[in-house]
Order: sequence, then C-alpha cells, then structure tokens
Amino acid sequence: MVDVSVIICTHNPRPDYLRRVLDALRNQTLAQNRWELLLIDNASEIPLAAAWDISWQPNARHIIEEELGLAPARRRGMREASADLLVFVDDDNVLDCDYLSNAVRIMRDWPMLGVWGSGSTSGEFELKPPKHLEEYMQWLAVRDTKTPRWSNVYPCRDAMPWGAGLCVRSNVAEAYRKFCDRSVIHITGRQGKVLLSGEDVEICIVACCKLGLGMGIFPELKLIHLLPKERVREDYLLKIIEGTHISNILLTYKWREVLPRSPFSILGALSIFKNILINRGFDRRKYFAMLRATIRARRIIAESQSH
Repeated sequence: MVDVSVIICTHNPRPDYLRRVLDALRNQTLAQNRWELLLIDNASEIPLAAAWDISWQPNARHIIEEELGLAPARRRGMREASADLLVFVDDDNVLDCDYLSNAVRIMRDWPMLGVWGSGSTSGEFELKPPKHLEEYMQWLAVRDTKTPRWSNVYPCRDAMPWGAGLCVRSNVAEAYRKFCDRSVIHITGRQGKVLLSGEDVEICIVACCKLGLGMGIFPELKLIHLLPKERVREDYLLKIIEGTHISNILLTYKWREVLPRSPFSILGALSIFKNILINRGFDRRKYFAMLRATIRARRIIAESQSH
C-alpha cells in the first residue's frame, strides 16, 4: 500500500514542460516505493504512453480518459488511485523536492483538513508580463504566503488551495465523485482550449460542506508554475477571467441557489451603461468578458432546469 497517489492530468502537453514536471517528481525525497504515479492522458492527439517512459517509478501507470475536461480526468484519477492521499500535479507544475514528504506530514499533523495545497506558488514566465497586466497575474495561480492558513467555512478564499499541487484525502475524493454523479450542472474544468475552471473549488466545497472538514494552504508546499508566453497576453487573460466567472456563478447556484441578476433587466442595463462610461482599455474588456460569462452561465442554468 503506497502513501500517496500522484495524479497528472494532461491534454496535449508541452513536452519540455512535462519533462520538467516528471524530473521534479523523480527527485522527490519521499521514497519512490511509498508513492504511485498515474499519468492520465485526457484525449491527447498523440497518445502519451508511446512517447513517455515512466517506468523509473515502480508504481507508475498510463491511463487514458477519453472524456475531455480536467474534471473528468481528475475523477478518473480518483477512481484509479490506491492511496489515502491524492496529490494532483498539473502538466506545468514543478514541485520542490520535499513536496510529497511535506504533504504526507500535513496529512498526519492536520487531521481536521480534507484538502490542502501550495501556499508558495511562484511563476516562471517565458515572457515577462506587460506592465499594464502585472496586476492581473493573480489569475494565473501565483501566490506567496508566509504562514499556514486554514478554514472550515466556505467561502474562505485566503485558505482555499488551487488545483496546482492539490492534496485530497481519499474519502473527500470519493464524496466528490459521488456528488458529481448526482449533479445536473457539471463543473467541467478546462476542456482543451476552453478555459473553464472550478473543479478544484468544488472539491474544497465538498470537503467543507459535505464532510465537515477544513481546507488549507501551506508555505512549505512550494512549486513553480511554468507560464508560456501565450498566457501573458490580453486575450488569454480575458478567456481565463470569463471561464472562471462562469464557473463561479455555476458553483454559487449549485451550492447556494443564488442566480445572478439578468444583464437585460433595467438594473442590469443601467449597470452596463455605467461600466462602459467608467472603464477604459483592458478594464472595459474584462468587464465585457464577465458580462458574457454571466449570460452564458444563466443559459446553462436555464437549460439544466428544463431537463
């Protein structure tokens, strides 16, 4: 029985990035016989099993998940995992060498937590972000906390772990999978080039609201988030913002039954007019991205109610 199941969910990965991800795992201080590696090929155009040798890890497996989407790929990893602790590593996450060891220690020392993750995620940019976009880099999952933060109340964004390096107890993973099987509205996560999100948030909600466990972030869980030049462009950031806003609205409706006001109501129209007047440049484009997100999310909710 291994202590940790490391799960990498990937769709058409960038080879130099995935190589660094695997090299960092190969250099973990946690003995290789204490963890397993599951490489989930999420409908990649070129099958990964033929191109990537992971036999250096004695408990490694290639797994194919044909349903496109980060959430379905993660649920497949949950079904295949054999350990009590699951650690999700994206195909652009370079873990510090003691990440797995620290994750196991936190599992032992913090029994009240159901999910936890990195409090120190640094961005390695292929291209330096333009000056006017620097304030939006938070959308690229980069942060640096100095002390542990935890909460058992949703929402508590300051203590909520992100998908990069996410650590999940197996009972939380099981409860999340069962909840998703019963859900009418599905939080899909990334689907190829469609930049939705929120599956990591829903895992945290299940831990807190269904199982009464907490969530936390820890500065000793360090990783590098590899960021290609495409991700510091305005169009990409707008897609991230729009996709995140769609997912947040769907999550709020699923868990609180709160529906955002229609943009086409009188108040909604006044809000649009006001924002057009006061916003300029990228801020205006961001506002319209969030407006599109609201319209799309309301449509998804309406369609779910008609079934």
